[in-house]
Amino acid sequence: MKIPAGLQPLVDDGVVDAVLRPLKSGKEAAVYVVQSGDEVLCAKVYKDMAQRSFQARVQYQEGRKVRGSRQARAIGKASRFGRREQEAAWKNTEVDALYQLAEAGVRVPQPRGYFHGVLLMELVTDAQGRSAARLAEVELTPEEARSYHATLIADVVRMLCLGLIHGDLSSYNVLVTADGPVLIDFPQVVSAAGNNAAREMLLRDTHNVRDALAVFAPELAGRHFGEEMWLLYEQGTLRPDSRLTGHFVFDRHRADVGAVRMSIEDARQEAQIRQQGREAAAEQD
Repeated sequence: MKIPAGLQPLVDDGVVDAVLRPLKSGKEAAVYVVQSGDEVLCAKVYKDMAQRSFQARVQYQEGRKVRGSRQARAIGKASRFGRREQEAAWKNTEVDALYQLAEAGVRVPQPRGYFHGVLLMELVTDAQGRSAARLAEVELTPEEARSYHATLIADVVRMLCLGLIHGDLSSYNVLVTADGPVLIDFPQVVSAAGNNAAREMLLRDTHNVRDALAVFAPELAGRHFGEEMWLLYEQGTLRPDSRLTGHFVFDRHRADVGAVRMSIEDARQEAQIRQQGREAAAEQD
């Protein structure tokens, strides 16, 4: 096939020997199957920023660190340099997360390097050696669905222990292999501690996984693993090997707004009395 422009520098440098076929194309990137030495790998070529809008990314970028103050100012001003830095940061986030998650034992494609803005990684295959299907494309037995759910929740816990949340997890970015599910696509990964919407995104991720697998194992529908793990995370007791039950007791108590207002008013009056006392003492002096 004709070599895509984004992969030509890798071919010129000898990092990639041949481009075998396209694998998939989405809003953010196009993925190709390539030959690199004795390995058949995936090459993720990010699409040019001019083709995409950054507006949808705002909620994901909150809490992310930028290399330096100059870059931060430029991104804040949305200058041309700032947009280039924002684009580079978006790509680097996925690369950095992939290496970090692989090291922590999360089931992700093993990264093989980042060259000229292209991410090389393991080609995830099924039991027959073909490109793995997405979770949304397969039929599962109840036993398989329960096993997949346990594996995915364990990986979400490992991510959260690293301070990371996938942010866009669904049955469309989970691949199915002979050894179970593999998570993919991390450019939107979220900082658990630095993003105000972190809890909301974690719950969305876990609910998406639960709802997809509950089709095959209906008993999963009533479980609340996301709520349980977030509570443990807030308490500082979540561990990579934490055993979750999915049983979560929601706080049904409504806030007593009247009592809160009374407390505020009491505090205001007390402060006013103290101030009047200070003024009276000053007059006596």
